[in-house]
Amino acid sequence: MAESKVRKQAADKQKRKRLSELAEQRAETARLAPGGRNWVPAVFIPVLLFGVLWMVVYNLAGQDIGFMRSIGDWNVAIGLVLIVVGFSGMTLWK
Repeated sequence: MAESKVRKQAADKQKRKRLSELAEQRAETARLAPGGRNWVPAVFIPVLLFGVLWMVVYNLAGQDIGFMRSIGDWNVAIGLVLIVVGFSGMTLWK
């Protein structure tokens, strides 16, 4: 009878060890990927739309708007950068 008690204690010890290792893995995973990413759509959608809007306004009325006329063809670069940043933000969304 004493031998089965030792076996049971060993099995309990292994089980506790596995549970503690699992808890450590979960803690490490939580540390590496903190929080949710619910903010991502609220950021990338307006940035993307602002880039498209910038391009449309520049092409339709860019010569009539003072600051757009002063920066010239850099308006295309600004619009494209905003669009690329918006699409890049989509990759962060889970």
